Amino acid sequence: MTSLPENPPSPLGEDDRDTAVQRLQEAYTEGHVSHEELSTGLDQVLAARTHGELAPLLASLPAEKTGTTSTIAAAGGRIQRRGAWRVPRTLKVESAFGKVRLDLSRAVFEHPVVDIELRLGTGKAKITVPHDAVVDIEGLRTGWKDSVYTPRRHSPAGGPTIRITGAMGYGRLKVRHARR
Repeated sequence: MTSLPENPPSPLGEDDRDTAVQRLQEAYTEGHVSHEELSTGLDQVLAARTHGELAPLLASLPAEKTGTTSTIAAAGGRIQRRGAWRVPRTLKVESAFGKVRLDLSRAVFEHPVVDIELRLGTGKAKITVPHDAVVDIEGLRTGWKDSVYTPRRHSPAGGPTIRITGAMGYGRLKVRHARR
């Protein structure tokens, strides 16, 4: 009788696969990998089923840039971030028309305090934060509807502090904590 491994390999999700493809493309664009290495790497990413299968490939790429400020902007349409993505120290989100959905529940926080600045004309925004996050929305001005956020009664220690500031014209911000 064979025994099961203590830590079975974790399956690879589509968001993780997308992140790996993006890192490969950035490395190619910056001249760190050749066209052939890009092609081979993309084949490996698409064939991978677990995180362990991707680890050697990602380790061979240059480290991700962790700039202090990033801006996500769109004139219209949907702005969406989810999965395992790195959250910069300051994130600016700008949209004239459209919906914004930021899922930070599986995001990687490299800073204990993260500032999210919203500049939205019309459209709603929904932000999902980690279950242990502390959220401050006092710096957000809304023109039409109030923001919806209910702080957790007993927030576990150790989570990031997320400060949401900026201005929203016609729309509503909803912030919720992830279940776990």
